[in-house]
Amino acid sequence: MTTSEGQKAATPMTMEKSLDVLCINTIRTLSIDGVQQANSGHPGLPLGAAPMAYVLWQRHLRHNPKNPRWADRDRFVLSAGHGSMLLYSLLHLFGYDVSLDDLKKFRQWGSKTPGHPEIHETAGVEATTGPLGQGSANAVGMAMAERMLAARFNRPGHTLFDHHTFALVSDGDLMEGLSAEAASLAGQMKLGKLIYLYDSNDITLDGPTSLSFSVEDVAARYRAYGWHVQIVVDGNHDLAGLDRALQAAKADATKPSLIIVKTTIGFGSPNKAGSSDAHGSPLGPKEVELTKEKLGCDPKLTFHVPSEVATAMRASCERGVQLEADWNTRFAAYAKAFPELAAEWKRREKGELPADFDADLPKWAPGAGPATREAGGKVENALAARIPELVGGDADLSVSTKTSIDKGGSFDASNGAGRNVHFGVREHAMGSIGNGILYHGGLRTFVSTFFVFSDYMRPAVRLAALNGLPLICVWTHDSVGVGEDGPTHQPVEHLASLRAMPGLDVVRPADANETAEAWRLALVQTKRPTALVLSRQKLPVLVGTKEKAREGLARGAYVLVEPQGGAPTVILIATGSEVSLAVEAAKALAAKGVRARVVSMPCMENFRRADAAWRESVLPAKVRARVAIEAAASFGWHEWIGDGGTTVTIDRFGASAPGETVFEKLGFTTANVVAAAERAIAGTR
Repeated sequence: MTTSEGQKAATPMTMEKSLDVLCINTIRTLSIDGVQQANSGHPGLPLGAAPMAYVLWQRHLRHNPKNPRWADRDRFVLSAGHGSMLLYSLLHLFGYDVSLDDLKKFRQWGSKTPGHPEIHETAGVEATTGPLGQGSANAVGMAMAERMLAARFNRPGHTLFDHHTFALVSDGDLMEGLSAEAASLAGQMKLGKLIYLYDSNDITLDGPTSLSFSVEDVAARYRAYGWHVQIVVDGNHDLAGLDRALQAAKADATKPSLIIVKTTIGFGSPNKAGSSDAHGSPLGPKEVELTKEKLGCDPKLTFHVPSEVATAMRASCERGVQLEADWNTRFAAYAKAFPELAAEWKRREKGELPADFDADLPKWAPGAGPATREAGGKVENALAARIPELVGGDADLSVSTKTSIDKGGSFDASNGAGRNVHFGVREHAMGSIGNGILYHGGLRTFVSTFFVFSDYMRPAVRLAALNGLPLICVWTHDSVGVGEDGPTHQPVEHLASLRAMPGLDVVRPADANETAEAWRLALVQTKRPTALVLSRQKLPVLVGTKEKAREGLARGAYVLVEPQGGAPTVILIATGSEVSLAVEAAKALAAKGVRARVVSMPCMENFRRADAAWRESVLPAKVRARVAIEAAASFGWHEWIGDGGTTVTIDRFGASAPGETVFEKLGFTTANVVAAAERAIAGTR
């Protein structure tokens, strides 16, 4: 039985159809067999959550297992990714490209069934989950994407996008602060096509939730967020109640929905049900047999799918094929009525940019220039005017990060066409929601905050890198040049830390022209996230960047200034605001008869990927005297300066003072760079 908005709970009901019971128990037994075969995994959630997952997938989820990427499918996110065998069992039973052999290879090298769901490994997985809270926030992004696409493409009599996003969340998910950030924003945005199924089993890895999560009234919290809340009091048996709750959730288009489903972790296990013993360890061979007996299944059969179960659940394949066929018919009619919009969608679906997307990319002449955050805002708007799928937002900082799309409107509860998302002070949710929009498809996303607060969104950025999502992170106020706000707001270790992350391109442009090319490069990249690290303070536009920045950014580093009179004696390598300092130091060295080459290195990752000939042309091995100049930690620079080099960097926290003063006190002066160059030269003779 269900309760809604505080109604009194009714007594539990029993499961009503023997075929339904058999299907659910098949999900359960496949799941525990997979965990047991791997001797690793989480059997408790699949045993307890199988009924709600079955009702959703069999009766409500609009999907086509023959084409897992169909554009108007419902999305299902297993935010509680530790219960991955539940999802893999569903995928197999409903006809996705996941075989019994794949289930038998759970958690093994190179399998389609890794320990936590990974979008790039398994057809039908909508988001990589496991770090708790991420999937719940990803689902918010998917629901936002559906609204954005519906606003852009749907026309009277022609509906292309009209689907729901479902997430299965756990006690652990809802403890994470990330979930609170995301749920608060979802309520604010009135995302009525977002539905959470909350597997409320009162157990975590360490024991009962009474240890840490029993005083809070989750239902009241989500109602306060503006969600529609229902409770299914017997999630172990009450299929009719689960069905009604899902119907009611879909019927309320004004609010996101939370369906609290009371379940028993490890349901059916005679000795482990209802305890933390069922959470994160295999049941053991004997307990698996006892559990199958308890569920009315043959204890001697493993990875067994009864024929009637296969027939019943694979019927969804036929339904899904027909659903997509109907949509394709509608799209054909739409294409005749709105050929330009239809062509735009097909382009977006392929992940292609408009052919002329960078036709209006601004360029700057040498001389006094803007802060790279200001240049970035101009570049972003020039690109947004030609790329309608470019959307994004900031953590309540657009006036400082300069990332608002002019005339783009605000995305909110009433305006799905708005391109500017006001995430509020919710950096972690912002990153995860941005990922969710990209998981959904059809849009390109940027998110923005101060660079020092990249720490707050690091887990989301890591998942973007792991999954090859082209998230664009615009991080401004990039160094101690922030000045008076002091060390709490002055990033120091962040560049080194983020450069250590596989799959993330960190770009710190030297001036406005490099910033333009950095934005262009971030949009051309479709398989990696990009961090654009931009300055608060104004920076001069340097001679040569207008002509060299495109190739230089693509290859990661390039020669900006070459000395006269012969080969360089020393190489000054810098990024961002320190490139102009390197140029001035090179002039001072030239006055002393020292030939200094200046290398701008806006993206170490691209330089590392460049061909060996290019790297040698920029940093010839024979020139061992090198100086790295960057207003950040020295960690990582020895890859480029070698044993003979030195650094002008910051291996301490900053200080509160005007930015110019902080730079001077910490050694970012022409004289100090010249002295460092002379030391490097002396040390390599």
